[in-house]
Amino acid sequence: MSVIGIDVSHHQGSVAWRGVARAGVGFAFIKATEGVLTRDPRFGANWNAAGDAGLLRGAYHFFHPAKPVTAQVEHFCSVTGEFSPGELPPVLDVEETIPKDEWPAIPRRQRLALTLEWLRAVEARMGVRPIVYTRKSFAAAMFGRPGALAAYPLWVAHYTLQPAPVCPDGWRWTFWQYTECGRVPGVSGNVDMNRFAGSPAELLSLGGGIAQAA
Repeated sequence: MSVIGIDVSHHQGSVAWRGVARAGVGFAFIKATEGVLTRDPRFGANWNAAGDAGLLRGAYHFFHPAKPVTAQVEHFCSVTGEFSPGELPPVLDVEETIPKDEWPAIPRRQRLALTLEWLRAVEARMGVRPIVYTRKSFAAAMFGRPGALAAYPLWVAHYTLQPAPVCPDGWRWTFWQYTECGRVPGVSGNVDMNRFAGSPAELLSLGGGIAQAA
């Protein structure tokens, strides 16, 4: 059986995390930062309340490839603090930026290098291997084959009723965002829903580092 989780940002407003936990949700990814300046205004409240409700938590950073990578690493780490046992590993959200997508203007040979720079720097700072959030069509268009990215656990976005997602070439999924239209007690409106490819015990083991997905 897979473990069900959600991911949230300020777009979900105030979340009643104890209600989320009572509904059987086992984990949550929470937006912390974006680019070099943006901090999600509800990160602190979500992070603390989700932990108090007993959920496993992980923080994510929305990557901007046109912004200095070192500054993005510093921004994320200053907001989230050090990685602590019992947390999920940090996540790098790799998808189109808004309002204007920065990725097409970055030479293809540099896209992978910039993404790996963030991942390696955060791993060195926090002592745990980060997770990459992306989807097959985006990864294929921007990177071609993922190369060294495939060494990082994948949180794949694929909204489907099929029993498993389609992953970028070279990857197996560790987390799967399977819908953006989920409904969970404690959250007003729709929320992204996710599965973990393993048992509850394997999910708990991520607090000490990434376990091999099923």
